[in-house]
Amino acid sequence: MQILLDLFYVLIFPGFLFCAVVGLLLAGIDRKIVARMQKRMGPPIVQPFYDFFKLLGKETIIPHAASRGVFIAAPLLGLVSLVVMALFIPVFGFTAFSGVADLIVILYLLTIPAAAIIVGGAASGSPYAGVGISREMVAIVAYELPLIIVLLTVGKKAALDGGITFSFTEIQAYQAEFGSMLSHWSMIPAAVAMLLVIPSEVGSHPFDVAEAETEICEGPLVEYSGSLLGIYKLNHAIKMFILTALFAALFLGGAGSGILIVDVLLLLLICTVVTILSMSLPHAISARLKVEKMFKFYWTLVTVLAVISLVLVWMGF
Repeated sequence: MQILLDLFYVLIFPGFLFCAVVGLLLAGIDRKIVARMQKRMGPPIVQPFYDFFKLLGKETIIPHAASRGVFIAAPLLGLVSLVVMALFIPVFGFTAFSGVADLIVILYLLTIPAAAIIVGGAASGSPYAGVGISREMVAIVAYELPLIIVLLTVGKKAALDGGITFSFTEIQAYQAEFGSMLSHWSMIPAAVAMLLVIPSEVGSHPFDVAEAETEICEGPLVEYSGSLLGIYKLNHAIKMFILTALFAALFLGGAGSGILIVDVLLLLLICTVVTILSMSLPHAISARLKVEKMFKFYWTLVTVLAVISLVLVWMGF
């Protein structure tokens, strides 16, 4: 019975099927909102579903110079890591799997999809992919530092014993008792920093320096086609959901209503709002950042915001 329940968690909810559907919906909402902000009609919200299934039906071409096994395995590895992440992120009071080091697990797993893009691009043997790979590596170095500081800040705030907790269970319990993290003024700079980290983690404009399709032909994905490219596109959509759900768990968590379907709907509402604030709005009003400007942006402004919250929390505020 437990095996069947675990399979349900992995394959249906909150695993693969749930993540795929919600992620593609968020991608569609993002495209629609951006279009409306730019006074265009835009595609229908379900367009990402059409694009994904269309790619699944197309021929997958593997370059002659590619390392076949790695080229095929890279997008699948990214997909698996994203689904596993969904099992650790709580939907208010509900979590499929939990432990004492949830935040550390999330931090490690978040690097795998980006690493999968790098490995897949390197395995393609394309010089254009090489340009995208270097940009992806710079992006990772840029946004990882403020993300780590944000997670440390939340863990420090939620630890009632004066230490640092990495357990989502304790973080949710703290927010259920003392209110969401956003209700504490000392956590607002960290929340803003997290909102700025989300688009670069997802690879959304204006932080899509690695894929910059108008400059280097989709970067590391230049040689991908068919179902493998579809999986990469699905990974991008799922990552939108994972990052926005992570924001909800870190800053807007708590006990919830106790009714799972109500909590899921509330989570989807929060994810939609966070998507609009962190991805749609910057996309509509900003020009694409160059690599060096992106690095400076994250290692100055965003890191400073995260450090301010960490210092305030450490001082007891």
